[in-house]
Amino acid sequence: MKPTDLRGILQYIPRFREQTFVISADGAVVSDVNFTNLLLDIAVLRSLNIRVVLVHGAGDQIQQQAVKNGQTPSNLDGTGITDDVTLELSVTAANRLTHDILEGLSARDLRAACANTIIARPKGIIDGTDQEHTGCIERVDISTLKTLLAEDIIPVIPPLGFNSGGKTFRINSDAVALETAKALGAIKLIFATTVDGLLINGTLIREISSFDLKKALDESHFGAKQSSKAEHATAACITGVPRVHIINGRVPEGILAEVFSNEGIGTLIYANEYQQIRPATKKDTPSIFNLTRDAMDNDELLHRTCETIERNIGNYYIFDIDNNPVGCIALREYPADSTAELIHLHVNPSHMNQRIGQKLTQFIIDCASERKFKRLIALSTQAFAYFQTKAGFDEGTLEDLPTLRRKEYENNGRNSKILIKHLAY
Repeated sequence: MKPTDLRGILQYIPRFREQTFVISADGAVVSDVNFTNLLLDIAVLRSLNIRVVLVHGAGDQIQQQAVKNGQTPSNLDGTGITDDVTLELSVTAANRLTHDILEGLSARDLRAACANTIIARPKGIIDGTDQEHTGCIERVDISTLKTLLAEDIIPVIPPLGFNSGGKTFRINSDAVALETAKALGAIKLIFATTVDGLLINGTLIREISSFDLKKALDESHFGAKQSSKAEHATAACITGVPRVHIINGRVPEGILAEVFSNEGIGTLIYANEYQQIRPATKKDTPSIFNLTRDAMDNDELLHRTCETIERNIGNYYIFDIDNNPVGCIALREYPADSTAELIHLHVNPSHMNQRIGQKLTQFIIDCASERKFKRLIALSTQAFAYFQTKAGFDEGTLEDLPTLRRKEYENNGRNSKILIKHLAY
């Protein structure tokens, strides 16, 4: 590990310390050879005083056991009918997996316990069909979970629920994880599955707001397995869980890579307040300089020193992710000419193709309009196609520049494309 990696991790620790993460591992992830590494990730989280609750599925094991026994399960994921045979398979598979998890955690000197904290009731008759032993979550026994967490014990929760009469119900593990995260006020819900994240039209989505994810769900962009994760992630954000992660649980150190870096490895679903554009302050000067230094060195941006940036910091805006600047932009004003200039737009390469640049650009367009400017200009040597195709700028001429800007343009010798957007307010 490089020192820079360690510094990157350290910035997260104060925000996560004494907070709760709910990790939900599909049955196929628990039986994978990499699960020992996932348990090591959990050990690291615990060493940082992050509380962890581990929920697990059992669909893969139910299927395997059914084949072994020559039986046919009525449902694998706890959403359909659970007949007598399937309930027996579910209990056997879940208990085996829970034991394996407890054993693995013990090997890492971590205390854990399985508790009957999911209080359930029968799902009942749906569209005239009895769902038999499939259950719905009535409530989560928060006090028991909090007692275990207070004693540094990791709760391990199987995809089963129980009622006051001692009856067992098969429950979908995604639903168990969602309700547990809600009940405990978890700041993260992490689904560890066998795919790299959510895919739309074959493309991995690195991050998406709960609002946009709900829209994608309504437009039926996901298959059955992905829909479950997407639906529960959306519901989690709506009900107060700030961030939900969907990752490939078979990637070594996957949880740590997802949690302790801006880039992550899977899909991040965030409540709408997660991303924000804010005015820059003087303390942001080094971050802006470091963020844009390579682009300035490559002549993508006009070179500005730290001193120049600080002197004009009131013009700058920052795009934050987890309080880390990943993009910047500035607005320079020429009131006498009723013209404003979009300058110093840059996004960290690790966050490209996430529409951050477009959001920053639109923000500046809106700012210029609100301030009653008639024109917005931008000068670019390499990104002019972006401004024309994505932001609606037209190619301008030297005469479109304010007098002061025209002199600077002629003196710097960069021969930038001049772009102009006429504003309506």
